[in-house]
Amino acid sequence: MTSVIKVIIPAFNEENSIAKVIYDIPKIVDEIIVIDNNSTDETANNAKIAGATVLKEVKKGYGFACLKGLEYISNQTKKPTIVVFLDGDYSDYPEQLTQIIQPIIEENIDFVIGARVKDLRELGAMTPQQIFGNWLATSLMRVFFGSKFTDLGPFRAIKYEKLLALNMTDKTYGWTVEMQLKVLKKKMSYLEIPVKYRNRIGTSKVSGTVKGSIFAGVKILSWIFKYSFK
Repeated sequence: MTSVIKVIIPAFNEENSIAKVIYDIPKIVDEIIVIDNNSTDETANNAKIAGATVLKEVKKGYGFACLKGLEYISNQTKKPTIVVFLDGDYSDYPEQLTQIIQPIIEENIDFVIGARVKDLRELGAMTPQQIFGNWLATSLMRVFFGSKFTDLGPFRAIKYEKLLALNMTDKTYGWTVEMQLKVLKKKMSYLEIPVKYRNRIGTSKVSGTVKGSIFAGVKILSWIFKYSFK
């Protein structure tokens, strides 16, 4: 059976990168869905020109944007087999999507995450607070859940039916860790694939600010401790 693949890209003020991301996504993808998260620049227009379906989400937050994309898919007649999440800042290599989805198609794995391993990262692509936050979060998941995750990377793919079963709720910074924790709790199969990672175009809205880093860290840790004592 042929897989139907849809890509969800949350984007806030990514006018200089969003088209590059879209053009580099392999043609095997059935639909690219960009959620304009209340941008004040040409993000939405540039995404449309590049061929993406563009949705508007005025409530700011990574989770809000992702949930808008899922709501859109839920109203479609033809549902996807696999949903891929990807950032709009061109830090990921969209062409590696084929590697991300391969274990799902060929090995029946439920969930695959692109791990931003040190050897494949450009110098400075991840801030010290990102590196520490990833280490702390994945270490705690290993202690509490026996997890083998090493990263909270945004480049990820999941079977659509499994994604629905996760009943995702986080509206902001905790989206990625919520997904991984629920995969662990529901004992879904998962795998990490090492991926390349480069310096993003523009400034990060989360790790690029002290406020964003603190909020993201608190949200991630709160999700972990919430699930640890359930």
